[in-house]
Amino acid sequence: MPLTRLVSSLLTALAIAAPLAATAQEPTRIKFTLDWKIQGLHAPFYRALSKGYFKAENLDVVIDQGEGSAAAVARVLSGTYQAGFGDINAIIQLAGGKQADAPVMVYMVYNRAPFVLLTKNSSPVKTLKDTEGRSIGSPAGSASVKLFPALAKKAGVDEKKVSWVSVAPNLQEQLLIRGEFEAAAVFSATSYMNLVAMHQDPDKDFRWIFYNDHGLDLYSNGVLVSARLAKENPKAVGGLVRAFNRALVECAVQQEACVDEVVRVEPLLNKDIERRRLAYVLKSLVLTPEAAEIGLGDIQDTRMASAIGQVAEAYGLARTPAVGEVFNRSFLPPRAERTVAR
Repeated sequence: MPLTRLVSSLLTALAIAAPLAATAQEPTRIKFTLDWKIQGLHAPFYRALSKGYFKAENLDVVIDQGEGSAAAVARVLSGTYQAGFGDINAIIQLAGGKQADAPVMVYMVYNRAPFVLLTKNSSPVKTLKDTEGRSIGSPAGSASVKLFPALAKKAGVDEKKVSWVSVAPNLQEQLLIRGEFEAAAVFSATSYMNLVAMHQDPDKDFRWIFYNDHGLDLYSNGVLVSARLAKENPKAVGGLVRAFNRALVECAVQQEACVDEVVRVEPLLNKDIERRRLAYVLKSLVLTPEAAEIGLGDIQDTRMASAIGQVAEAYGLARTPAVGEVFNRSFLPPRAERTVAR
């Protein structure tokens, strides 16, 4: 072959290969929804973003605020978001309702559920039974609201006798204190530190009725992805999980630095409050004895099966989903990488 023709052929081949190579290297864009307004407990997500951990996995992750843990699951189901931080109990309800394309959780974060009824010590609501004939305030999309029927059934409470007041997420503690309702269905991590920020004593002046202490031994929030993303791009899901896990392990031991990442995104936050919030969440919900045993991100199948059964029974679901339908551990890094030195 003449030299000129050879060079021409090589140039043509390179011209064809260049856009193909660029396409192969194009990062996967993932719209990610949080469960709530930005708080210190979201530090691992912003740590992974700012440190380039998502980018290192060839991911272009965009993080938006949320409107509730159950609402985060609905956002992913709708296709508006490909992944999020939401409540596995909402996934169970979808899967049990024969929702074929229900999202799946790929990394459990809240090993202990933070669902709680919060009341003032002066409130007439001293037990779950006392909620009958009373009003409870909470954002409509909150998982604490969605799961109350299951709690009521376990406690023998007639949920039809409970009145619900829909409130904005940033007002629920204020309105409770003002007496707009007798109790609030909240996340402990959020409300505890909100009360501290309001110069209240959350331990002395308030009563905390945890769902897990009244028959619902549930898991809660974690990283979830759409069924489509899990099926069509498992490599992206694996990268998302690895990046988040790396950030979470770091945040468990570098809490102040991680909260700095959040404050850079939301400068109006009180850094001291958010640092305390992250510490509270890690200690009470994430770094549990079970997580130390099996590693961050994973679950115990027997416990999850029991939780699924409780949710299915309480909601009268058409079917009881298998553990593998709502939680997929195949994307988890090795256990050694999911361990926090203590």
